[in-house]
This record gives sequence, C-alpha cells and structure tokens, in this order.
Amino acid sequence: MSGPLEQGGPVPDDGNAPRIPSPRAAGDDLTAGERDGGATFVPAPREAGGSGPPGPGRRSVPEPEPAAGPPSRPEPEPPSAAEPEVPVPEPVPQETAPLAGPPSHTVLKSLLGAWALAACSTEETDAVEAHLTECAPCADEALRLRDAVGLLQAERSLDLDPMLRARVLENCLGRRPARIPVPAWASPYDAEAARLDALLNDFGDAEWHAPVRLKWFEAERPTGRRTTVAGVIGHLMAVDALVATSLGLDEPVPLDPEDASGGPTARTEALWRAGQYPLTRTVREPWREQAHTLIRTVSFAGRGVAELAVDYGEFALPMRDAMLDRAFECWIHAGDIADAVDYPYAPPSGAHLHSMIDLAVRILPATLADRRRAGLASPPRGLVAAGSPGRSLRLEIEGAGGGDWLIALDSPAAVASAEHEVAHVALDGVEFCRLAAGHIPPQEAAVGQLGDREAISDVLFAAASLSRL
Repeated sequence: MSGPLEQGGPVPDDGNAPRIPSPRAAGDDLTAGERDGGATFVPAPREAGGSGPPGPGRRSVPEPEPAAGPPSRPEPEPPSAAEPEVPVPEPVPQETAPLAGPPSHTVLKSLLGAWALAACSTEETDAVEAHLTECAPCADEALRLRDAVGLLQAERSLDLDPMLRARVLENCLGRRPARIPVPAWASPYDAEAARLDALLNDFGDAEWHAPVRLKWFEAERPTGRRTTVAGVIGHLMAVDALVATSLGLDEPVPLDPEDASGGPTARTEALWRAGQYPLTRTVREPWREQAHTLIRTVSFAGRGVAELAVDYGEFALPMRDAMLDRAFECWIHAGDIADAVDYPYAPPSGAHLHSMIDLAVRILPATLADRRRAGLASPPRGLVAAGSPGRSLRLEIEGAGGGDWLIALDSPAAVASAEHEVAHVALDGVEFCRLAAGHIPPQEAAVGQLGDREAISDVLFAAASLSRL
C-alpha cells in the first residue's frame, strides 16, 4: 500500500519498503458523520514517552500546550499490523430482542412421556396441554402413556392401613419389649378394639345415628334387630362388662341387679333403656375406657387370670376364650357399622382370625349336642365312651387364618379321629366367621362338601347357632 505523506512527494512502490498503517483517529475525535460510516482517521503511532525525533520525511512540529480543562481520556492503544480490527456489535436492548416462538410439534411430542409421569416443568406442562387440544395424534398418544403410567403403580387408598398401628407397635416392642406385655390371648381384642375406635374417630352426628341392623341366627331362621351406630357401641360395652365384672371392675353403666345378672341380650336391652348414657357419640368414651381397663387388668394380673370363668348367663367361658369372643364380636359389629356408613373394613390379621376360628370349632361339639337334645339335629349314630374316637368331620378353612380341624359328631367327650372321618367341608375363613356370626344362613354358605350330607348339615347349622345378639 502506498500513499502521499504529509509533507513529501510520492514514495515509489517497493515490495521491500516498510508498510506504515494509515492514520486512525480515536472515537472521540470523529464527527457524527464519520462515526456513521464516513472515512476513518487513524493517528500515527507515538513513541514511548510522547517525544522523539520525527520520522523520515516529516518535519518536527512542536506539540501545542494542552489547554486547561477536564482531563481527557487516554487514547486507546493502536492495534498491531498483524491483528485486523474486529468491529464490536452494539448490544441489543432487551425489550427489542426477538421473542422465542412456541415449541415445535416434534419437541412437544418428545415431552409426552415426561408429561404422563408429571415430570414436566410448569411451562412445559402448559405447552403440552395446549398442544393436546389441537393435535389428535398426540392426544391419543398421551392417553396411552397416561394409562401405561397407571399400570406401573396401582392407585392406593388415602386411608391409613388398618394394620399400621399393629406393625408400628410390633416394631417398637421388638426394639424395646414392654415391661408388662399384653398376653397373646388378649392381643386380638386389643387390636380389634383399636381398629373400631379408629373407624369411629371421624364420625359426625349423622354417622352416629346411622341405622344399623344387627343380625343373628335363632330357631332355625335368621333374625335381627335395628339400632344405630351408637346403639352398637352400647351393646359392645354392655357385653364387655361381663368380662369386667369377672375381674372385679366396676361397670361403666350401673344396671339393675336383675338385668346385670342376665346374659348379653338382657344387659343390652337394659343399657338401651338407661338414660344416663344416651345413645349418641358420648357412648364412645366409656366404651373405649372400659376396653383399655380390661387390657391393663389382664396384663397386670399374670397367668392365673387366663382360666378365670366369665359367666354369660346360659354358659361360661374361661377368660382367655372370653377375650377372643369379645374380639370376634368387636370385628363383626365393626363390619356392621362400616356397612351402614358405606366404608370398607378389612378382616383381622391371619393369626388373630385363626384363633377366632379355633374357638368356634372347639365350641361346636357342645353346641351340636345341645341342638340334638332340642331335636334340631340328627341323633348320634352310636354311643361313644368319653375319650374314645368317634365319627368326625374334617373342616378345612382356606385363606387367611386357615387350617384343618376335626370335629367330633356323636359326643362332646369323644375324640375326633381322622380314621373315623365321615365328611369333609372346605370353607373360606371369613365366610366361616360370617356363618358363625349369623350373617349368612347355612343353606347359602359357599362350601365344598364331601361325604355324609346329614353330618355336614348338622355342623353348618350348629355353626350358625353360635351367633347371638
């Protein structure tokens, strides 16, 4: 590149001659026109220190004295000849920046899986759902993905697991055993009373007055009695008091001595007529307090209390069996209450259910003998000496709490024997308990039967007659 110098003639174009860049002015020295696209003035480089001999072909011109005023900004260092000047773009104001458009169909389709798993951000969710209203293929794909997500994990009820309390207590007691543990034969009653109390916890006045029909089997036919949820709790409290008085405890509701000496039905009728505890939600507190007192008392009493007799009026049970009987009735009537308020209620745990079935099976021979004396069952096929084997029926209980039991048919004192088995009945555990509670008639019990039909009918009717108010 060649050009005229400030004060000299033209310089011949020589390839070996040093090239001097054109003068370049600072930004402050440019006029408005020059800044907008005019010629650029680049000053000549200055020697260090701002002084020195003039270059060749230039006259030494003294620099003028700077005028007094505000200090001027330092001039920028000129770029070297090897580094070309790169223009710096001016920043674009934020309000004038171009706005991003909506996501494309491909992007939104790729987000459908995350949307089905509820893993999208709020903005992505809004964009996907807006797109689904406009794109039928994506909407169909979204429905299929949402159904697939539902198969990954089944929906669960928001209600607490009824066995949560039992599992928590079991874990706590496993880490630190109780100083005075609850006897194993009293645990079913403790668990069922706690489950029923949890069911009642959120009941309002409407639920406490909901109609409930108590059902049992009597005189070869089903019968019943209408009451309310509060009436059912009053009935449980009245019969629990039989166990309480056997332990020397006070009754929560003082009854007339004649009514107090009666059985479960007489005590219940007396309590329903009593005015001290109206059949409202106020009956819950004395019932639960009585249940707590029963558990504490049998726990502190030790082993000897297990064989203490509990008088039910027409029969008596040892304390260990009476507590199982109370657990069984607490569960059955809790199911009646749950049906009245349209609420699901699960059966007891397998171990507790097995104990309840075992109690009913142990009572069946004596019940069968009572029905035979009343002419409600077929006569025995032969006389069996006490302690001798006799005709037997095998009861096979399936499901939770299941097992096999042999039931003596001819005499309560006879010994059930597999060699003398004449019939075989298979029945679900919960179904058998509902039969023993009088909630289903013997003719409708879903059973598998094999062998002597007459013996099977006698046992099923005897099981239904175990029920009472």
